Amino acid sequence: MGPRRIESLRSTIFLKAFSAYLELLVHPSARTDPFVLNSHRTFIATRLLGGLGALAILPIHLAVLGPPTLLETIGYTWFLLPLVLVWDLSRNGVYGRAQILSAITLACMVGLIASLTGGSNSFALPWLVIIPFEAALYASRRTTIIATAFSAFVAAAIAMGDALGLFPTSFGLPDTVISPLLVSTISATLYSGLIALGTRMTSERIENENFAEEVRNRAIAENTRELVTSHGRNGAVTFASPAAEQLLGVPPQHLMGHSFFDRIHVADRPIFLIAIAETAAKGEATTVEYRLRYGALGNGGNSLLPPSFIWVETRCCVGSSESGGQHVIAITSDISRRKADEIAIETARVEAQRTSDAKDRLLATVSHELRTPLNAIIGFSEILSRESTMAIETESRQEYARLIRDSGEHLLAVVNGILDVSQIESGNFIVKTVPFAVGELIESCREMMALQAEQSGVTLAVELAPGLPEVVADKRALRQVLLNLLSNAIKFTDRGGKVTVSGCVERSEFVLAVTDSGIGIAQADLEYLGSPFFQARLGHDRPSKGTGLGLSVVKGLIELHRGHIKIESGIGKGTRVSVRLPLESSARNALRPAIENLPVNSANTEAKRMKRRA
Repeated sequence: MGPRRIESLRSTIFLKAFSAYLELLVHPSARTDPFVLNSHRTFIATRLLGGLGALAILPIHLAVLGPPTLLETIGYTWFLLPLVLVWDLSRNGVYGRAQILSAITLACMVGLIASLTGGSNSFALPWLVIIPFEAALYASRRTTIIATAFSAFVAAAIAMGDALGLFPTSFGLPDTVISPLLVSTISATLYSGLIALGTRMTSERIENENFAEEVRNRAIAENTRELVTSHGRNGAVTFASPAAEQLLGVPPQHLMGHSFFDRIHVADRPIFLIAIAETAAKGEATTVEYRLRYGALGNGGNSLLPPSFIWVETRCCVGSSESGGQHVIAITSDISRRKADEIAIETARVEAQRTSDAKDRLLATVSHELRTPLNAIIGFSEILSRESTMAIETESRQEYARLIRDSGEHLLAVVNGILDVSQIESGNFIVKTVPFAVGELIESCREMMALQAEQSGVTLAVELAPGLPEVVADKRALRQVLLNLLSNAIKFTDRGGKVTVSGCVERSEFVLAVTDSGIGIAQADLEYLGSPFFQARLGHDRPSKGTGLGLSVVKGLIELHRGHIKIESGIGKGTRVSVRLPLESSARNALRPAIENLPVNSANTEAKRMKRRA
């Protein structure tokens, strides 16, 4: 290794050691930001080198030239006084105060030297230009204004003193080959050049660090599974990572500009814009959940397909762009599965609440429906058991027996209704379908309900279309459906009203309708009809009757036949309940819905029976 190489290594080691020492002198609060760190380090280095240089030259000056003159003492003070500022900045880290004190100290020194060396003709005046220049490069606007104002004040004071003849024309400076003014100008120029060079080095270092950080962030964005986008204050996208292909099924360029915003669900666009605006304004990170359209806009040219949306979560934070402005960085991830789980949990909660409400209605309704006939059965049974001690007439005995029988039948009807609903909801209701003439079934039900209609003062009529075909269904179930509908219609029709049973065929469906001229049902209650134990509000002057199981059983039985029920009503307008059953081309097709709702063993048995019939 040559001497030059060794000398270069020594210089490098010295510079690194000196730089490390300077960084130790910087206050800890100024070490996080590269620009602030360099500002503190440059301030300390220039003052420290000047002060240490003056201290090094002073012993030589004393040995060679003897005690310094007044002007030389001021010069030494000029270089030594900033060491106090270095100590204050290193201890407190208040850069603005140190820069202001430095500007004031330098301006005062320049003014003092100028006043002793010819006023406006003094060689020290070029240093007044350095004061605002250094402050402008490293300090804040306020510090720069103060330093400029103080420099201008000193210059004005020197000019005024010179105009008044307060300064001597000469100070007895020793004769030298080089003019003192030239030496001062050269030194001021070199000092300002060092300051500018330090500023440029700091700027290049910051640019390199920003570029390296930009490259690192871009590499991370391009290799992460989450979509990374850069947004302006208006939400426009200026950058999108390749994860757009995986998240939304489109290349990143399809999200640029306002295309990303166009993909957001219309109902969610306000919250997205609010999140972007608040992040840009306050600089605080925000998180927002919204729906984002998947696939190409316009469904890839097929407008018949509905748009597909996914749930996403976007975390927004503030970033710095290459032009120096601020923008919003958004990291978007797919949360569709989590949202589906939340919806499933909410649906289960609502279903559990509905089940709990149904249980409460069951307890409230059934307790009343069971307690009333049981009290009647117990009471009249006790009376009959004491017949030996009480004179009971034959007519009264028969009346008591009839009441006991009616109460027992009512209890049996309630229990049967509960059992039917339970079997239908659990899928264990056994349906046995056979082809039969529906007109005969309707007439049979009319005859069964004729007495109840007569006692209630209601006219019961049947209107059937001619030539009705046979219906393939469970005859017992369809009979129960019709009896329940007729019972409800007669129950809620006032005296003098009319109940009509009609049957016809429409679009390969058999339509069975029961229409009454009764009190009607409120529109708010129509959607709840068919729910177990639900009873529509009938008004304050008319109490509810029954358990609310009739329509629930009807609805369940019709659904087992792959049919559907429709209720049309209004307060004071009567009610029309329509039941539609499909007319199958063969018994095998008609039996399929019943078999699907049978237990496994029953379904297998019924399938074998159908095969034998075929």
